[in-house]
Amino acid sequence: MLNHSSAPQTAHWGPPYLLYLGQASDELAIKTARGLAYWRPEWCIGQLQRPGCKATLGLRELNVVEAKAAGANTMVVGMANAGGVMDPQTITDVIAALDAGLHVAAGLHNKLRENPEIVAAAQRNGRELFDARDPQPGIPVGTGRRRAGKRLLTVGTDCSTGKMYTTLALEREMRQRGLKADFRGTGQTGILVANCGVPIDSVVADFISGAAEWISPARFDGGWDLIEGQGSLFHPSYAGVSLGLLHGAQPDALVLTHEPGRPHMRGLPDHPIPGLRECLDANLKAARLTNPGVRAVGVSLNTSGMSADEARALCAKVAAELELPCADPVTMGVESIVDHLLACFAN
Repeated sequence: MLNHSSAPQTAHWGPPYLLYLGQASDELAIKTARGLAYWRPEWCIGQLQRPGCKATLGLRELNVVEAKAAGANTMVVGMANAGGVMDPQTITDVIAALDAGLHVAAGLHNKLRENPEIVAAAQRNGRELFDARDPQPGIPVGTGRRRAGKRLLTVGTDCSTGKMYTTLALEREMRQRGLKADFRGTGQTGILVANCGVPIDSVVADFISGAAEWISPARFDGGWDLIEGQGSLFHPSYAGVSLGLLHGAQPDALVLTHEPGRPHMRGLPDHPIPGLRECLDANLKAARLTNPGVRAVGVSLNTSGMSADEARALCAKVAAELELPCADPVTMGVESIVDHLLACFAN
């Protein structure tokens, strides 16, 4: 198992979790909490909503004192607003959680450790603060040297196309088959789900490939590291992060993720979505710098905006065009992709 973490190895924060939803304005605002509740439900004992909250996970409603009594160890600030800042109510509730004896974790750009009142509350209660967007110090520069083990990286035509969900679905399917497979988180939600990882979007550019090497060191047990991708080679804002991950991950296998129907790159109306073949070829070419033997093993589509029949028809069409298995990991599973992965690397 990976022994690197974006928190010190002596950290006491971790599950069971109380998921803080605050005054979330919509479902998208609680994507971190939803990711934890979906992928690690056994870790999540309740939610905390404030008046006006317009999103829910369907968990039992607990205040911080009730959550501590029910066995919670950490309150996760699982919501985000525009800019990732903590509003006054959130700050008040974080302090209350610390005073109730809970550790607190968050993935906001506005970090817990940057708020003097929160830091003081943590210190007086002997509690820990964990900022998922705070990289571990000492990340090395990437070397590109080959290392033992097998690795899969998810890549995308755009941002937010399902890379984390696809990677976690692959981990679950492989583990259900008795295979050794470990998800490696690179975003705030993925880090909290994995309880370790590195926030790639907060790493200094020169160290991005090194961070990917760091979270996926040499592996000698025959298992797979499944690395959560970020951004897109075709997104002008985030292509640098995507390229650094490709080089540092040294992936043996790529899975391409895509959301059908997007009119343009997220937030950039002047930049169209690339074709699937174009995007896949570009990622394979870039990945060959550090692993000439890299192979594409599947395509993952987010078909949440389509009917079931439309989704199945599109997956069949894409599979025929790219000669790769294609599925929506949430509604169809990833069995066909794992079948193909194992067939490609049978020897």
